[in-house]
Amino acid sequence: MSMEKLPDDYEAVMPGTTFYMPYGTKQMQDKTSYLVTKRLLDMILSAIGLIVLLPLFVVVGILIKLEDPKGTVFFKQIRVGKNEKTFYMYKFRSMVSNAEELKKDLMALNEVSGAMFKIKNDPRITKMGKFLRKTSIDEIPQLWNVLIGDMSLVGPRPPLPSEVEQYSDYDKQRLLVTPGCTGYWQVTARNSVGFEEMVQMDLKYIQARSIWLDLKIIVKTAFMMIFSRDAY
Repeated sequence: MSMEKLPDDYEAVMPGTTFYMPYGTKQMQDKTSYLVTKRLLDMILSAIGLIVLLPLFVVVGILIKLEDPKGTVFFKQIRVGKNEKTFYMYKFRSMVSNAEELKKDLMALNEVSGAMFKIKNDPRITKMGKFLRKTSIDEIPQLWNVLIGDMSLVGPRPPLPSEVEQYSDYDKQRLLVTPGCTGYWQVTARNSVGFEEMVQMDLKYIQARSIWLDLKIIVKTAFMMIFSRDAY
C-alpha cells in the first residue's frame, strides 16, 4: 500500500537550522475542521476498539499473569504529550516487573541514535512480551489514552521526559500536536531509522496531515501488526 509523498516545504527561522512551523502558517490555521473531525474519529474508533477487543484484553491478561504472576497486566509510564504536558500512557506489560530498574545497566547497548532507547534483543522482555511487541498488541491499551484525549490514533509517538530533556528546539516541534498510537514513520521506516530521521518524518507529517492520510496510516498499521518483522 503506497503512502502519499509528503511535502518538502519549510520555513527556515534560524541560520543553518530548518524549522517546520506547523502553527505559523495559514495552512495550519485552516485545519480546525480537520482537528474536529480527527477527534470525533478518535473517540468513535477507540470506543469501538475497546469494546470489540475486550475478549483479547482478558486472554492477554491471563497469559501475562501466568508467565509472571508478580507483575501487573498493564504497564503505565509517564510520557510527554502536546505542548509538553505529561500523562500516563498504558500498555500491556511486555517486560519483567523490575525492567525500569535494569534499564540503567543496559544504556550502553542502545541501538538507536539520538534521544531514544531501544535494544532489539532486550533481555528484560518476557516470552509473552516478545509476541506482544512483534504484533504490536502491547500498544492496544493506548486506545484508552485516545478515548480520553491524551493521544490520537495517528500522530508522533509520545517520548519519555528523559528523552525530551535531550531535545533541541527543533526536536520539540513534534510536541506541538497530540501524540499518536501510530504515525508516518512507524509505517514507513519502523525501527530502521535514527532519531533525527524520525523527527524529520514527524514534522513532515504535521505539515501534510489530513483525514485521508490518517486513514491510510491506520490501515497500513493494521497490516503491519499482522505481517511486520521489525517491531521490538
